[in-house]
Amino acid sequence: MMKLSKTEEKLMELIWKREKAFLKDLVEGFPGQKPAASTIATLLKRMQDKGFVGYKLYGNSRQYFPLVNKVDYFSKQVKGIIRDYFGDSALQFASFFTSTSSLTEKELEELKKIIEKEINRKKQ
Repeated sequence: MMKLSKTEEKLMELIWKREKAFLKDLVEGFPGQKPAASTIATLLKRMQDKGFVGYKLYGNSRQYFPLVNKVDYFSKQVKGIIRDYFGDSALQFASFFTSTSSLTEKELEELKKIIEKEINRKKQ
């Protein structure tokens, strides 16, 4: 699967959130400084070519919708990071993440619960 640029990711977030959106909705909803409609249209065309969005025609207006699930996309991105930077070791990644992130004790306890739940699920 191809990767989205940072700006494309912002736009994709909006499409995932809305599920269906016209160009004007995407321009209005874009976070931060609003790009020109032509810029959004160009991004949408690139995202179509990459297979991330599709559209339905209503007269002259296109209603865009996601072709890729958000969880699947980010799961593949994380797997790529683990493969490329941590020798394909999820354990090395988890160790790095927990020791370098600014997780609070409470957040680490929550993470521990998630891990324990997953251990129990795999035992069954």
